[in-house]
Amino acid sequence: MKKVKYQEIVMQTKIACLKMAYDLPEDVQAKLEAMRLEEDAILAQEMLDIIIENAKIARLESRPMCQDTGMVICFVKMGQDVQIEGGSIEAAINEGVALGYDEGFLRKSVVNNPIDRINTKNNTPAVVHFEVVEGDDFILEFAAKGFGSENMSQLKMFPPAAGLAGVKEFVKKVVIEAGPNACPPIIVGIGLGGTFEKCALMAKKAAIRSVADVNPNETLAQLEAELLTDINELGIGPQGFGGKTTCLKVNIEMYATHIAGLPVAVNINCHAARHVKVVF
Repeated sequence: MKKVKYQEIVMQTKIACLKMAYDLPEDVQAKLEAMRLEEDAILAQEMLDIIIENAKIARLESRPMCQDTGMVICFVKMGQDVQIEGGSIEAAINEGVALGYDEGFLRKSVVNNPIDRINTKNNTPAVVHFEVVEGDDFILEFAAKGFGSENMSQLKMFPPAAGLAGVKEFVKKVVIEAGPNACPPIIVGIGLGGTFEKCALMAKKAAIRSVADVNPNETLAQLEAELLTDINELGIGPQGFGGKTTCLKVNIEMYATHIAGLPVAVNINCHAARHVKVVF
């Protein structure tokens, strides 16, 4: 039985929050630099140069790369042979978020509820999702999700007759409607199948997956590549100023669904695609 202490989760969460604010993931940085070399439009090149330089300054000076330091999402993958000592996982995550956002002077963006809208003043609560697996794995995967991109996300419950063509048109429609509001170049996470809530959750997981990932499902890998090409041909470009660098990566997660349904969710992540994985 693996034992994990409550305070260890608190400290690792705090560290993750600070790292997400200051340190653009290497996979995203490398993708931005690679696509900058392929960009032809002058203004798009300048925008990408600014984005890349901003990320470098944030990392060197330990300053947030964006003023919207996001709402924290955590995917907990917990083995059945793991025991948490000293408190609950969710309480530890929230304590770590509060410490990280306070210590780093990060913007507190969370309100107590959508109606009263009173700021909680410590960026909690985080949104926590649990997955229980066999063994003694204990992994926390964090994302700091800004709402410029989150607000542009959509879900559609299609009839099966819509087919793959309907799915592709919907994804492009979501990206077109997002335009510059999602701070492109973006990462597009797609959930395909399941039910209403499963579809949305898959899209969120896909949106924070590494841009260096190659989908093990050959059909989905091909669809990801096709959609990436289609989206970049829309001409929205970095920050909406035109060019062929609108999207860094399309990631798709898929699940079984009902004979009468074809759920599709699109969750967009901005170029500050902040995510950190902690393995205990």
